[in-house]
Amino acid sequence: MPAMYKVRPLHSAGVLAEHLPSCMYPLPNLHRAPGTAAPPQEEVDPSLQALECRQEEILKRLYELKSAVDGLSKMIQTPDADFDVTNIIQTDEFSPLTTNGADLDLMLGKDYGALKDVVINANPSLPPLSLLVIHSLLCERYKILSAVHTHSSVKSVPENLLKCFGEQTKQQPRHEYQLGFTLIWKDVPKPQMKFSIQTMCPIEGEGNIARFLFSLFGQKYNAVTSTLIDSWVDTAIFQLKEGSSKERGAVLRSMNAALGKSSWLVGNELTLADVVAWSALQQTGTANTAPANVQKWMKSCENLAPFSSVMKLLK
Repeated sequence: MPAMYKVRPLHSAGVLAEHLPSCMYPLPNLHRAPGTAAPPQEEVDPSLQALECRQEEILKRLYELKSAVDGLSKMIQTPDADFDVTNIIQTDEFSPLTTNGADLDLMLGKDYGALKDVVINANPSLPPLSLLVIHSLLCERYKILSAVHTHSSVKSVPENLLKCFGEQTKQQPRHEYQLGFTLIWKDVPKPQMKFSIQTMCPIEGEGNIARFLFSLFGQKYNAVTSTLIDSWVDTAIFQLKEGSSKERGAVLRSMNAALGKSSWLVGNELTLADVVAWSALQQTGTANTAPANVQKWMKSCENLAPFSSVMKLLK
């Protein structure tokens, strides 16, 4: 059937494609004339390079400052840690203290941009000797930023206690250390430790704090050994240190019997039990009247540098 109306085509083939724009607003190139090649790349200005280096140095210093502020904020936000801020797995395997250090990030949690800080409040009238020994042992394993401060509740602190961590002369940026260890001499009934205040309650008592700090060595004990160590720690704190003279005599006899079978209280390696028991004997003044095996064991402890350095504080 022929078409009713014959209409002339509006566009011939190829016209539509030819006139379609490639952009919404075509503008002339202001940088160079049409048809000219791009200019060769110019050399970098030395002053610009110096400016970039300076910027990188400023950013690095800002990162260090942020790390310091984040670390200090933990201590400032911690109750009872206020001061002037100017300045286990149960296996049959036993890991002695001479092995490599454990992963602190795995045990304490990873915290980007801030140093992990342990803050301990202690009374200078009864220094927690076991914590000072463990601090020296930790310094042999990790890079620790140590500091000692005095709280306003304490009028005076002996000079040897103010320097119980030695002379801290070589200071490095905070982010180069693995652990911060701050001791605050304060009028408190028993030692208190604060760490990870967002997720953890304060730890009180010398024995409990010593357990936490000693766990940073990552040692592995079986169930029997762990139970014996815990038992000796409790015995040293509650009977040898805080008990009556009759209780102390019973503990010394038990220690003498145990040390007659092995060089240390639990097994043939130094453990937390030895550290806490030795400290309790020193604090109670019964070291000189201890039985023969206990005397021999105490000399073995004091032949180790962490114990001998603490002995100097008692003189």
